[in-house]
Amino acid sequence: MYATILFMKRWTEQKEIPSETHNELASYPEFIRDLLFNRGIDTKEKAEQFLNPDYERDLHDPFLMLNMDRAVGRILEAINKKEKIIVFADCDADGIPGSVVLNDFFLKVGHENFEIYIPHRYKEKYGLNIDAIKKFKNDGASLLITVDCGITDNEEVAYATKEGIDVIVTDHHLPGEDLPSAYAIVNPNQKECSYPNPNLCGGGVAFKLVQALIDKGNFEVGPNGWEKWLIDAAGISTISDMVPLTGENRAIAHFGLKVLRKTNRPGIAKLLQKKRIAQNQVTEEDVGFTITPHINAATRMGVPHNAFLMLKTRDGLEAHEYVQYLHQKNEERKKTVQTLLEEIDDRIGDVSNKEIISLGDPAWLPGILGLAANRVVEKYKKPVCLWGQEGSDVVRGSCRGDGSVHVKQLMDEIGSDFFLNHGGHVHSGGFSVGDSDVSKIENKFEEAYKKVKEESVDEELLIDKTLTLNDINWGNYALLESLAPYGVGNAKPLFKFEKLKIKEASFFGKTGTHLKLVFERPGSWGMPAIQFFAHDYEDGLNLEPGNYVDVLAHIEKDMFRRNPSLRLRLVDIKEAEL
Repeated sequence: MYATILFMKRWTEQKEIPSETHNELASYPEFIRDLLFNRGIDTKEKAEQFLNPDYERDLHDPFLMLNMDRAVGRILEAINKKEKIIVFADCDADGIPGSVVLNDFFLKVGHENFEIYIPHRYKEKYGLNIDAIKKFKNDGASLLITVDCGITDNEEVAYATKEGIDVIVTDHHLPGEDLPSAYAIVNPNQKECSYPNPNLCGGGVAFKLVQALIDKGNFEVGPNGWEKWLIDAAGISTISDMVPLTGENRAIAHFGLKVLRKTNRPGIAKLLQKKRIAQNQVTEEDVGFTITPHINAATRMGVPHNAFLMLKTRDGLEAHEYVQYLHQKNEERKKTVQTLLEEIDDRIGDVSNKEIISLGDPAWLPGILGLAANRVVEKYKKPVCLWGQEGSDVVRGSCRGDGSVHVKQLMDEIGSDFFLNHGGHVHSGGFSVGDSDVSKIENKFEEAYKKVKEESVDEELLIDKTLTLNDINWGNYALLESLAPYGVGNAKPLFKFEKLKIKEASFFGKTGTHLKLVFERPGSWGMPAIQFFAHDYEDGLNLEPGNYVDVLAHIEKDMFRRNPSLRLRLVDIKEAEL
């Protein structure tokens, strides 16, 4: 029996490129003119900037950021007086690489009286906490620098200040109405800040701080532009945090990948080697699907500080140990998610009469619930809210939407009278409640969903270009590479292929949830196409060999075998009209 797949997505053709834009971009191959136009690039000048990132041109003056002067002055004073400095970073794949940027800077300028502190995801609250600040005070710290957190920690900043610790908040999250009483706040999203790029991630802000410190500090750090070697960590943060990869962020990601391809960080090199990824060909997908999950695995399943140590160490033996640790935790994470999904399937029962799936268990690990919720939404096509506790007195949950509800509005409807904390955006969010309110969670979400649900809108898929299988060649793939790195604000090009005849169809993987098709292609064995986590449905599209389908897909390089090949990454399939 062959797979039957249910799809509920709307295909939308992009606007046709105007003739004047075709003429304006005439010096570029026809294959990518549409792709450039679809990304808002309609002049030769814009195309030149987009296709050829320039470090000096594209990275803004860090002193354009509000309070950068004041922050730099205080840090330089601390360095000159050899004060104890604490770098307090968020425990994710944005904050941890951001802390590495500052770690490497302090070591380079010879300031050894500092400590990198990565809080534990479950044992400590998000952001600064009083107990940690007490420890810093006892250790003699007089300056605290946050990375990717702190902008809403008013109480904790006030406490540190009272205890004689100056706090410099570096963050990118949206501030609340009242700002913390820090010595300096460096955040491009402050109302008074006119920095040209408000979309920096936390690691990006840390990198701009180091740029400013080197500019003002007159340090003997070697060749001009030494800080460029730190952009690999800033690039990991930028790609991991999924900020828009346009303008300055595109340059940070672009040059970050360049440095990663020749990195002298043995932890990165050994991780890539273990995952059989050629270091000199690292892409943004390798960061997003290999480096980022391993950093986050330490946070979700173990000790987040070990992810920092993997990134920062220059010792090969240490690097090997930390990579082994992260690999083990990532494998544990995969197994735990799969076990959790099986448990959810057993408990979920008949969902036909449920508008929203809301369930949890005190034993569930909060750090993996978002991953599980994504998969549950894909399978059941309903909004999902999962919660866990893992021994804490606080219940933490993750929500994911299916397109029928704005997730943050859903939680706002329930409100702060019930939640201890909650936040998110249209597609996802998180919350926490006291353990005494566990029994109310399901009803709260069901009642709120009835009030704020919208008429279901199918996901819109924007088609960049219609191609034939003959258009899939190495020449065109090289042109696609020139548009990378891809991410938010620069989506990977999506192509439509019509009337493809299925030659083979099968599922693969340990759980049999990945789909592989082979399409007939004249003059060749065929064109392979894959889709991860495709689900088998009773009603839907039949994919028997001999059937004709239209597909939307990305073109990608398959590095699984020794000789690279090209294949399609399936996004959607429809029955072809013959």
